[in-house]
Amino acid sequence: MKYIFVTGGVVSSLGKGLTAAALGALLEMRGLTVRIQKFDPYLNVDPGTMSPYQHGEVYVLEDGAETDLDLGHYERFTSGKLSRINSLSSGQVYESVIQKERRGAYLGKTVQVIPHVTNEIKERITVAAKDVDILITEIGGTTGDIEGLPFLEALRQFALEQGPRDVVFLHVTLVPYLAAAGELKTKPTQQSVAKLREIGIQPHVLVCRSEKPIDASVRDKLSMFCNVPVKAVIECRDVDSIYELPIALQQEGLDQLVVELFGLNKPQPERNVWAELARRINNPAHTVRIGVVGKYIELQDAYKSVYESVTHAGIANNAKVEVVRVDAEDLEKRGGTALLKGLDGILVPGGFGDRGTEGKIIAARYARENKVPYYGLCLGLQIAVIEFARNVLKLKGANSTEFDAASPHPVINMMEEQKKIIDKGATMRLGSYECALTSGSKAAKAYKAESIRERHRHRYEVNNAYVGQLQRGGLTVSGINPRRNLVEIVELKDHPFYLAVQFHPEFQSKPLHAHPLFTAFVAAALKQRKPFKSAKAKSKAKAKPKAQAAGAKASKPSTQSRKAARPAKKRA
Repeated sequence: MKYIFVTGGVVSSLGKGLTAAALGALLEMRGLTVRIQKFDPYLNVDPGTMSPYQHGEVYVLEDGAETDLDLGHYERFTSGKLSRINSLSSGQVYESVIQKERRGAYLGKTVQVIPHVTNEIKERITVAAKDVDILITEIGGTTGDIEGLPFLEALRQFALEQGPRDVVFLHVTLVPYLAAAGELKTKPTQQSVAKLREIGIQPHVLVCRSEKPIDASVRDKLSMFCNVPVKAVIECRDVDSIYELPIALQQEGLDQLVVELFGLNKPQPERNVWAELARRINNPAHTVRIGVVGKYIELQDAYKSVYESVTHAGIANNAKVEVVRVDAEDLEKRGGTALLKGLDGILVPGGFGDRGTEGKIIAARYARENKVPYYGLCLGLQIAVIEFARNVLKLKGANSTEFDAASPHPVINMMEEQKKIIDKGATMRLGSYECALTSGSKAAKAYKAESIRERHRHRYEVNNAYVGQLQRGGLTVSGINPRRNLVEIVELKDHPFYLAVQFHPEFQSKPLHAHPLFTAFVAAALKQRKPFKSAKAKSKAKAKPKAQAAGAKASKPSTQSRKAARPAKKRA
């Protein structure tokens, strides 16, 4: 077994997760089996109860574990499916240690951070490493954070126990550029590495995030003061697409360096799938505008997997997708649909709470009535059902009991077993469930299957008491959970693409294998695509008739009349 530990220094949000995922992709190309896990120092047991404003999206695994969004990067870049053993927080560690102490498992000993907490962390590394060639472990937070110290101490112990040829420490750090000085500064990286060395960890590789190229003199300086070889100072600048990151790191020689450090004989493959993918991303044949209507629009990470899945579908359709973020509350405040005009498709993602709900309903109605492709995810399905019940079935006051407990027509209702639950963490309908598809439906055609499995994260379901009425009104239920007869997919027949799902298909989409429903949605949007005109272009178009009026009345104006028309056009 070989182990790679990824730490971060100077500041947070440097891209440790993406670095780990891209390295995993490169090692898989060399024929190695790779698994990636995340250690998070926060005391929450998992991010399931955390606000998107605090933590971004909650990524759900096959077995129902609610995890950090970085696990989404791990699954998108590598082939393996992860489970709850690949995500560990301080909350889980301390919860396990305290439970063992209560059971008397420590035989009356004084329970301490060392060895009991660190042993718990090391045990998780050992369990996660089974049946793979290389385990990559990312440690969240920044070196020097007090809550991260037990994890770093556990890694120090683990590396000592394994031996020098089996463990590689990779430190992601920032090399800032100071415009006033006109140079890159290495001191923050030096101090970050010094912090690691105080703990007893000497990094083997530095991955240096920088806005500017890192020249030989800067690399030499980092090598000298951080005690790493020059070839182990890896430049990592921003890329246009995150799926170009494996190529950027490969050009810097990161994967070759790692296999050399491990003493492995794994040459580069003849076919580079990530280079091929990058070429497709950079040379699209089409463009399409997809509006994402949500309430966390200002946060890039709140709908991370949704945005990535739309990008994957664009790649599959040889198209560049322009994502237009539409704040659902803006639709409510303005009381209109101007923000939706010019969109080729409308997507409503998942969410909780009633803020922005009416704006999403406005978007669903606009898409239905104007034949704009609509795709609803989780809450997006519930929104579509509520809108249809109100405006097609004329069920006044139709709503979800999540938003209106006294609704006269609760077309969306909480599951019976959920009504008895008090604890909020890890108590929703979570993980992978079966869905049986209706033959001939849009969903079945997209999946090319009769039965599929998708990941869920919700408490509320379509109220089965209204299913018959909805279907008679024209809203087809094209997917159900066969064991519990729960609605999983709805769609409209007389619409280019109006489909919504109760699950989260974005958690199974990959850049090399786009999810079939996302692919079908973007394909439908491309077919409906209308030439988009900016406000400036529209202004010029309105001014054109005035300019023509200033010329001669003849159908083909003379040179003199054309000259006369120019001043008017300029004024417009």
